Amino acid sequence: MAQNTRRKPPFSLISWLGSAVVWFFLFLGALWAFGALWFDFPFPSLRHVAAGLFALLVIGIPVRVHGSRRAKLTTAAFILAVFAWWLTLQPQQDRDWMEEVAIPPHAEIDGDIVTVHNVRNFDYRTETDFIPHRDVRRLDLRNLRGADLFINFWGSPFMAHPIASFDFGPDGRIAFSIETRPEKGEAFSALGGFYRQFELAYVVADERDVIRVRTNFREGEDVYLYRLKSVDARRRFMEFIQTANELHAKPRWYNAVTNNCTTAIRQQRTTSERAPWDWRMLVNGFGAELLYERGAIDTSMPFAELRKLSHINARAVAAGNSTDFSDRIRVGLPGMTEPP
Repeated sequence: MAQNTRRKPPFSLISWLGSAVVWFFLFLGALWAFGALWFDFPFPSLRHVAAGLFALLVIGIPVRVHGSRRAKLTTAAFILAVFAWWLTLQPQQDRDWMEEVAIPPHAEIDGDIVTVHNVRNFDYRTETDFIPHRDVRRLDLRNLRGADLFINFWGSPFMAHPIASFDFGPDGRIAFSIETRPEKGEAFSALGGFYRQFELAYVVADERDVIRVRTNFREGEDVYLYRLKSVDARRRFMEFIQTANELHAKPRWYNAVTNNCTTAIRQQRTTSERAPWDWRMLVNGFGAELLYERGAIDTSMPFAELRKLSHINARAVAAGNSTDFSDRIRVGLPGMTEPP
């Protein structure tokens, strides 16, 4: 019988697909590295130049380097070099910060007494014109009545900003807002948030500051307020305090995915106590629906009705800068305890 001496084709469909997949992931890696140089290169005036040179270099590799395998390895080496450099970038505590986040809060704990320093309580004339003022609050954990959640929208229905607030009865309420910590003149960048563009800030504030600036002074923002049910308020409060103290001692990077205003709340809990992951923790404009499904907020009515009742902008405008601002925005809301 004659032996079949026909050779296999040198370039099969499977090998072509495998090569295409590798190049696709290298493209994603190169795109990430381009962004890292564009946003985080240490010399701001040269950021775009560095990113552009990197792009030209990577585009030229398949042309200049002979052999597909060598070209892939060379491309991967340049991407890994950028990644290794990027990991060396360290967050800073001392920059020329915007006034709103200039002084990080911290707390002293003595048994049931928590003394919080640098509680923001600005007196606003407009969103950007204000008299800075920070307080020291002495809070007795035995007075802690419960916790509420504000959800702030500023345009897109898909993204929102949660603000946790704790009710200490005679000691008042105190709110926590997890934000970026921009320098003076530095604007927020959604894409920059995926890189090491901003440090993380825990703003501890009076509700007349952190809520009223959103409802009464910023244009186009909507705030909803929900009472949290069956929550271990003391443990949740101490998680915020512990993280604020950690940031006061050592700064961290903000990241739009791994360490943002929502995921940071989840991460500050021990692994065993974290709620099951859900895509709405990232696309957090749907966070209230998630809480409703899990019974964490009032479920005595359809969610659409609850959401409508929970919109507090008009209440906040009517309350103005009154000393009972926090009570007035809550009167009649589902699940809220009437003020004494």
